Amino acid sequence: MSKKQDPSVWQGFKAFLMRGNVVDLAVAVVVGAAFTNIVNAVVKGVINPVVGAIGTKNLDHYSSCLSSSCQGDQGIEIAWGSVLGAALQFVITAAVVYFLMVLPMAKFLARQEARKRAKEGAQEVMEVTELQVLKEIRDELVAQRGGPHGGGR
Repeated sequence: MSKKQDPSVWQGFKAFLMRGNVVDLAVAVVVGAAFTNIVNAVVKGVINPVVGAIGTKNLDHYSSCLSSSCQGDQGIEIAWGSVLGAALQFVITAAVVYFLMVLPMAKFLARQEARKRAKEGAQEVMEVTELQVLKEIRDELVAQRGGPHGGGR
């Protein structure tokens, strides 16, 4: 019984791996990991120096103290600069993904759909035109025979 079940489990696993969405997901993870390095470099090389012109280059240094003193381990410190940095990274990542990947792909798919509709419309016009020509030929043949019952020759 175990031998009979093993091939079906193996075949099921193989079918799972061969589905397109699993491969797409793997590619997305790899590209996303590489893309993260680019975004991190932009934040560290561009955003942080711009913020550094106002204050410190490292956003992690921006914080607030909830108690009277935050020296060493004393007091409660809120590190809002690191949250701001993470939010900036998220917004930059989302903007780049949208403007460089999602928007162009949506435009491409819309053009493909418009071409498909135009092709289908042309096919319908051609079919209607062919039908009209065939009707005209039929009517001409009927007229040559002398009427609808064929009593002309």
